[in-house]
Amino acid sequence: MTKLIAIDLDGTLLNSKSQISTENLEAIKNAQNAGIEVVIATGRAHFDVQALFKNTGVKTWIIGANGATIHAPDGSLYYSQPIEPELAHDILRSLEEDGYYYEVFSKECIFTSQNGRELLQIEIDRMKSANPEVNSSSLEEALVKQFSQTGFCFIDSYKDIKNASAEIYNILAFSFFEEKLETGWAKYGNIDGLTIVSSAHHNFELEHCEASKGNALRRLSDKLDIPITKTIAIGDSMNDVSMLSLAGKGIAMGNARLEVKEISDEITLTNDEHGVAKILLSELIEC
Repeated sequence: MTKLIAIDLDGTLLNSKSQISTENLEAIKNAQNAGIEVVIATGRAHFDVQALFKNTGVKTWIIGANGATIHAPDGSLYYSQPIEPELAHDILRSLEEDGYYYEVFSKECIFTSQNGRELLQIEIDRMKSANPEVNSSSLEEALVKQFSQTGFCFIDSYKDIKNASAEIYNILAFSFFEEKLETGWAKYGNIDGLTIVSSAHHNFELEHCEASKGNALRRLSDKLDIPITKTIAIGDSMNDVSMLSLAGKGIAMGNARLEVKEISDEITLTNDEHGVAKILLSELIEC
């Protein structure tokens, strides 16, 4: 019998409108009532997850910032693995110099530059100018989704973060320019002490080399005394691979990237077809 199910958010539990469907929400409640430990495992900050579940009556363990934090159902911090401060500040300085939009996940909020959103709008305008046929509506939707998170703190520069001595769990860089993303991967992808992943088409994310959804799942299963063989992980993106590979059963969404489907044990329906609810229901039937 499955004892723990770790569920990604964007592209997995959330539909294309970034909402939790009634079907998925009811399935989570039923699984919890049956004694299954439901865990949200996401690149988002824990307080953003809490806002999504506000007024639903559902509280879970939260693996946040791609595994850099673990919060208990009551909201207390159980574990964190921040990036070494000097290294984080050097990266942020470099991202600013190279003109990237970035977000910094900390304990209290998501730091981002005052002019960051203007940078991304300029990128969209340049893409439309260079290629009038580009699907600008999909780009605008990506912006809306990126900016819909809870807990932003706007800053003038990375120095404000440095002066605040804030712990940095995750650094996300975002761009609509493919070449700019590739340059970022090449520049930041082989830094000692860090790991790089992607949670969506237009970003790359940096965290401590020990921080991953897989490592956090292992740590939490040990904490809850649940064998890893009794766990399921559900996801759609490359930042889910570590937990999909580790869990007793890794399940890819129908809308998952091909690389994610190839390493998974099973493929469910898409996020708009309540794929998570289907998996939870099948587990309850087996119980």
